[in-house]
Amino acid sequence: MLPSYSMANKFYEPGEHRAFRVQDLFATVAPRYDLVNDLQSFGLHRYWKKSLIRLAQVRPGERALDLCCGTGDVAFILAGRGARVVGLDFSAPMLAVARKRSRSRTTPLASSISPQFLCGDAMKIPFSDGSFDIVTIAYGLRNLASLEQGLREMWRVARPGGRLVVLDFGKPDNAFWRRLYFGYLRRLVPLLGWAFCGDSQTHAYILESLQNYPAQHG
Repeated sequence: MLPSYSMANKFYEPGEHRAFRVQDLFATVAPRYDLVNDLQSFGLHRYWKKSLIRLAQVRPGERALDLCCGTGDVAFILAGRGARVVGLDFSAPMLAVARKRSRSRTTPLASSISPQFLCGDAMKIPFSDGSFDIVTIAYGLRNLASLEQGLREMWRVARPGGRLVVLDFGKPDNAFWRRLYFGYLRRLVPLLGWAFCGDSQTHAYILESLQNYPAQHG
């Protein structure tokens, strides 16, 4: 039976209770997260993440924090550029995938140190002020209960003169492209959630969260 899109999304709830829904979401998608990411973005997410790394201007030996690190994509690229990396996420199932990937990696990292993956909350980062040269977050800010609190925490743990880089979905300004883009997220992307995660709402969530996110215009 094909999925229905008419119901309210069980994984989306604005406000302070949002974290519990998001944890349920990522526990559901973790085993197939990387596969579906490749499919829904046609592999482009890899290019976008490398663009984030270029903006971060990583120098060997710098300390980097990747928030909402998920299965570790950005953390591994940062480490590959020579940074000493901590990946932080509050989803234990996603971190389990990241740690498994770390153990199975055969490509040596420039820093010779694999990322350290920790379970923790981006709203209450468990590090002291000015701990990191680089703070990144990819497709995670949109999922926080408070964007303002998340950004304050990122700013707090970045050292003076450090770099804070955010990667997330935007909203096309052109009306035609916005209709096409939102139509893709509304009709096709949920089919991937249904086919690979057993629940269309896991990926219907993307559009709902994006519609309530300020995106590129703040």
